Amino acid sequence: MARKDRVPNPPKRPQAPQRRSTPSGPRDAERQRRLLYILAATGLVALAIVLGVVFFAGGGGDEDLAATMQAGGCELKSVQALVGAHTLGPGETSTDWNTDPPTSGAHNEIPAVYGEYDTPLRIAQVVHNLEHGAVFVLYGPQVPDATVQQLRDFYNEDPSGVLLAPYPKLGDKIALGAWTVPDDFEPGGTDGRSYLATYTRFDENAFETFRDDLRFRGPERFPPDSLQPGNT
Repeated sequence: MARKDRVPNPPKRPQAPQRRSTPSGPRDAERQRRLLYILAATGLVALAIVLGVVFFAGGGGDEDLAATMQAGGCELKSVQALVGAHTLGPGETSTDWNTDPPTSGAHNEIPAVYGEYDTPLRIAQVVHNLEHGAVFVLYGPQVPDATVQQLRDFYNEDPSGVLLAPYPKLGDKIALGAWTVPDDFEPGGTDGRSYLATYTRFDENAFETFRDDLRFRGPERFPPDSLQPGNT
């Protein structure tokens, strides 16, 4: 009788290692809760850091400006801007102005011509310039001639949107003024700020900071090219 060849057994299918399924107890649940708390707290801290960076980058301008002004020997006043209207004659004043020299509010319908002056300007016209985004630099009759020359040099370095003139009521002081509103300002809104910085000397860094931070930010924004000397 012939011998039959043995047929090899088929290979066994590999089996994945078995995992023990153990019901989670109270300790495991507590660990999961703690982990979730830690993750949530970490996310909140990260969010706070991001918000802090945004806040200080976008809202810290006033603090930086005040610090620079103070370092330059300035008294900086920031007040809520008044709503402006063309209700004053060229030489008239308003009892509603909340700074002196005025930095917002009622004004004459015709702004002053941009430039450098040896005689006082009609301040009701100057306020209209501020409404268009200008900055004024005014000085009293007791300011030394050498300091006045420094102011003229400062003006001539970058005269766009700047008025330089005497203002008798200042005595021995210098004043810088500006009228600003947020970028999303609506006509007739009341969320503007006006600034008045007063000095007894010239400080280049402080003056440049005031001009560069606050110029061209008025409630009626005219292109900077239109605020050149000789224009209104």
